[in-house]
Amino acid sequence: MIQVHVTVNGRPRLEEVEPRLLLSDFLRLRLGLTGTHVGCEHGICGACTVRLDGVAVRSCLLLAAQVDGSDVVTVEGLAGDGELTPLQQAFRRHHALQCGFCTPGILIAAEDLLARRGRPTREEIVDMLSGQLCRCTGYTPIVDAIAEVAGS
Repeated sequence: MIQVHVTVNGRPRLEEVEPRLLLSDFLRLRLGLTGTHVGCEHGICGACTVRLDGVAVRSCLLLAAQVDGSDVVTVEGLAGDGELTPLQQAFRRHHALQCGFCTPGILIAAEDLLARRGRPTREEIVDMLSGQLCRCTGYTPIVDAIAEVAGS
């Protein structure tokens, strides 16, 4: 077992983990943060996307032991004050989700894009979404919601 000191959604944690435990499983099974979804377990679908030290990453491709000393934000941590973020509100207005399986990963990836680019173009939004698989929406409402928040 390995001790891991990590801050998750603003809360410091000290946990003992097996060296082979995936970050996605740590978040879901150990911490009960089930908003981080596991789809492909190969880093392709994007459902497990979280922010690690301010950068969007695939949690199914990282070991929990690798995040020692880091700051992790899951979809549960986006609305820290209990109010939906502007992006979450836009997703609601544009009906940018259906089954919701992909939504947490897309929200994290979109927040990352907005933080890095500020006002991304629709083309940049579509490019970001190429790494996020959604089987329900056809992406147009998702692009519209992100574009609204970006002001593009």
